[in-house]
Amino acid sequence: MRELEWKLREGSLYYVRQGRGIEITRYQGLAGQVIIPETLPWEEEGKEEGGAESLPVKQIGKKAFLSRKYLRSVLMPASVENVGDYAFAYCDGLREVRFGGRDVHFGKAVFMECRSLRGIYFPKKAGEDRDMEGAAALLAAAVTRMDSPYLLDAGEAGNKEWLEKWDARMLAILGTADDEGYSKQILCGEEDYESADLETFLSNSRKRKVRLMLLRLLWPMGLKEDGKDALKRYLTERTKGGMTEETWEVVRDEYGDRREYYELFASIGCLTKENAPAVIAQTREDDPEMKAFFLKYQAEHFGVAAADFFDDLEL
Repeated sequence: MRELEWKLREGSLYYVRQGRGIEITRYQGLAGQVIIPETLPWEEEGKEEGGAESLPVKQIGKKAFLSRKYLRSVLMPASVENVGDYAFAYCDGLREVRFGGRDVHFGKAVFMECRSLRGIYFPKKAGEDRDMEGAAALLAAAVTRMDSPYLLDAGEAGNKEWLEKWDARMLAILGTADDEGYSKQILCGEEDYESADLETFLSNSRKRKVRLMLLRLLWPMGLKEDGKDALKRYLTERTKGGMTEETWEVVRDEYGDRREYYELFASIGCLTKENAPAVIAQTREDDPEMKAFFLKYQAEHFGVAAADFFDDLEL
């Protein structure tokens, strides 16, 4: 099949004709952001020069962006109707994908192992009452952290029924025993996993739950008060100085550059008068804004001035 090249600033899109539209077959380049054009030129072989027609980009082909490590964001035109199997799989740095329309069908494992994905965005229709920003974040979690491709639904994302499905899947994950899957890990051996140590496995299981709960509390649309209270209770029981410390470890190690997370950590009661000195002391040096926020929060809510804290350190 004849394949053409469309040059971008830092790479190239390759494409073929499919009926009255265009399919992007592959991308090559080092760009952090790729903007897919709404139309691309197509000229049949044998036709006179200048006889090219402009056709809409309707499909992103199978494995088109597979393993593009430098890719951070992709902007899709409203003309895109299909995204093929594994189209963005193993794009480790991919953070967001924005679609111009909502009539999109997705293939299998489109975002497999896209661990950095924060949002899959679709436009809000006129007069529609949906939090599409929150839906984007929950969509990304559904396909990366929850292994729930059935939730990748552009038309339903963010509505009441969809949120109920999302919460049902979250609760199923939260309800699993922390040691579920440990026996399989032992059988597979350490070469396939980070560690065969039971305590490490249990902690990683709790961290998976913590990430989902923090995200849901950041975007609580449709979440009932008793549900919020249950999530907060789990998180505060696992803060610094608690029965375990996964909430604090996730915020410190993964969200030190994201103010919305450490603000939430403090506001739901995970930062206390008792643990604040240890939390501040353990905050990473390359996250000065988080440390400054905790120092200010400690002074305003617990009556401990920043100077007092540094005096204590000298002791």
